[in-house]
Amino acid sequence: MIDHTLLKQRLVLIETNCRELEALKSLPEADFLRPRNAAAAESFLRRSLEAVFDIGRHILAKSGGIAMSREYKSIARGLAEQGIVDASLGDTLVKMAGYRNRMVHLYHQVTNEELYRIIQTSLPDLRRFTGQVLQYLKSGGRA
Repeated sequence: MIDHTLLKQRLVLIETNCRELEALKSLPEADFLRPRNAAAAESFLRRSLEAVFDIGRHILAKSGGIAMSREYKSIARGLAEQGIVDASLGDTLVKMAGYRNRMVHLYHQVTNEELYRIIQTSLPDLRRFTGQVLQYLKSGGRA
């Protein structure tokens, strides 16, 4: 059974992090690139991505898609295949999964400039995800 409370807590975490990222996004690039600001953005983004995939894993595991819930890119594909998110967002989630892996395993290659570009362009994708998951939950967990 899908734990709506758990998922809503993760959705709130994503929204809270998005608000923090929006504040950092509004900084002039030179200010954003200061190590403390970029590090904060990296943390908010990484935690948001972890929450995205925790949500996806939970939904898939509880709705019979256990095989799709084991690897980040599989979670992204599974959410789209099950109709929980639309195909376009599913493709975006695959890219997010790759970036999440890069942030965790190749963290030494992630630059502050790269984070700035992502924060400037990709926050709507996180909000699209939360909106589509909320719609799924409102439908009673039926895609």
